[in-house]
Amino acid sequence: MAIERKFVSEGVRKVRVEKHLEKELKRAGYGGMDIQRTPLGTQVTIFAEKPGIVIGKGGKLVRQLTQDLHTKFGVESPQIEVQQVQNPSFNAQIMAERLANALERGWYFRKAGTSIIRRVMESGALGCEVVIAGKLTGARARIQKFSDGYVKHSGEPVNTIVLKGFAVAIKKLGVIGVQVKIIPPGSKLPDHFEIRERKEPRPTVVPLTVTTIGDEIEDEILEEEIIEEDINGEEMEDQ
Repeated sequence: MAIERKFVSEGVRKVRVEKHLEKELKRAGYGGMDIQRTPLGTQVTIFAEKPGIVIGKGGKLVRQLTQDLHTKFGVESPQIEVQQVQNPSFNAQIMAERLANALERGWYFRKAGTSIIRRVMESGALGCEVVIAGKLTGARARIQKFSDGYVKHSGEPVNTIVLKGFAVAIKKLGVIGVQVKIIPPGSKLPDHFEIRERKEPRPTVVPLTVTTIGDEIEDEILEEEIIEEDINGEEMEDQ
């Protein structure tokens, strides 16, 4: 059970670090993180839309984050690296945060959801889905879904291809949860196929009929009989 507990504890630690970074780097356009163990320590890569805010003035904020990871969450020798998100429209976490901020500012949920879908699809994504759940218009909570393009919901591509982001919008009526799924351009889906034309023409095959083969065999038999008769006739004359 020691190995199982170790994996569970590592997963819980990763979730706690993720929540902490989402809270601290909300203004920087936090777009996710990646943790990898190295011989020198733990490499933590932070993806953000504005890396300057993550680093802080003179590296003050990034040093504070490094200290928090070591003291609060027990990460061994953390080394933080900040990378800028090249295209925020393909980052599901950034788009979910933007949608939650729009809802908190008073945007109507249909307008906010369709605007996110339109922006992602105009950037060239293969598919996008937005799910908004909570007290949207009244006292009763409900779920509203917006989708466009092609989105996978089952199988291995859900874990390997589909990008997911989640955020929370706090309003007077209650909390609204926001989930964004994006399939980025260039993704190779397992059920996608293409029909290509053959470049080289197929060789023409002339079928051989039975009669033709039979005629050739009969001709060979007749030639053999004629030769034998000639040979036999010459032998008789010699005698």
